[in-house]
Amino acid sequence: MITSGDKKTGWFARLKQGLHRTRVNIIGLFTGGSIDEDFLEELEYALISADMGVQTVTELLSKLRETIKLKGLKTQDEVRLTLRDELVALLKPAEGKIDLNRGTPLVMMMVGVNGAGKTTSIGKISKWLSNENRSVLLAAGDTFRAAAREQLAVWGERNRVEVISQTGGDPAAVAFDAVSAGKARGMDVVIVDTAGRLTTQTRLMEELKRIHRAQTKCMEGAPHEVILVIDGTNGQNALSQVQAFDAAVNLTGLIITKLDGTAKGGVLAAITRMRAGNPIPIYFIGVGEGIEDLQAFDAEEFANALVGLN
Repeated sequence: MITSGDKKTGWFARLKQGLHRTRVNIIGLFTGGSIDEDFLEELEYALISADMGVQTVTELLSKLRETIKLKGLKTQDEVRLTLRDELVALLKPAEGKIDLNRGTPLVMMMVGVNGAGKTTSIGKISKWLSNENRSVLLAAGDTFRAAAREQLAVWGERNRVEVISQTGGDPAAVAFDAVSAGKARGMDVVIVDTAGRLTTQTRLMEELKRIHRAQTKCMEGAPHEVILVIDGTNGQNALSQVQAFDAAVNLTGLIITKLDGTAKGGVLAAITRMRAGNPIPIYFIGVGEGIEDLQAFDAEEFANALVGLN
């Protein structure tokens, strides 16, 4: 969301700091010593501990060993650069950008488990959209939890964005009304919040499908974006979340939050590898509570921060 020079530098510094717990065990291995089997085994363990996934790490290490042999790499710094390049190649296909002109209004449906940071992410995205001179309408789809509606209302007031909500009503009806209002008022973007739900809660997952269908009934092609917000501290549990929500409502993008609170930020690599060749786009990552700490995902920046390169 921040693109100017000094601010971009500041974001990279926050990214490195935010990934500190993940990267500390990785960069601590690059001490300038020899490239031997002990070093490669320790690197393999560090990457698995970062939750990149056993299969992903096995493939990365296989490519590293091949490159070491073919190019005759002599130093750990050369190995680190090669690891960075392999990570970039893996993650690059997951870079994504929301097409704000895809619909009028563009309808975005936000989903996720409880506590993933969904409502906060909506607030930050609303601020970004306002900065892009886009008019925004929010729908409080968590109709039974007053705290959720209040939190969304606070973000709405902060960003001067109207929030459509009901107390104890049908969340599908709220979504329908919000899309209808967005169309009638000529809004640029409608964001539909939904209640957090565990993927094992069959009834709530079916409700999510109903909310999705309500938007389609109101506007052909809606929702244009179905975005899953993932708590980065969930590690490998994030994989099952992606699979379950994608099966239910056909995800178009991901937001991964709280990467500053985990040593398992490598899970982005595992998520990307799930659908190698056609990964679900990662739109934003979050490395802090500040509104500026939710930024567009950049594979090269992320890989550099992870392995300790500027």
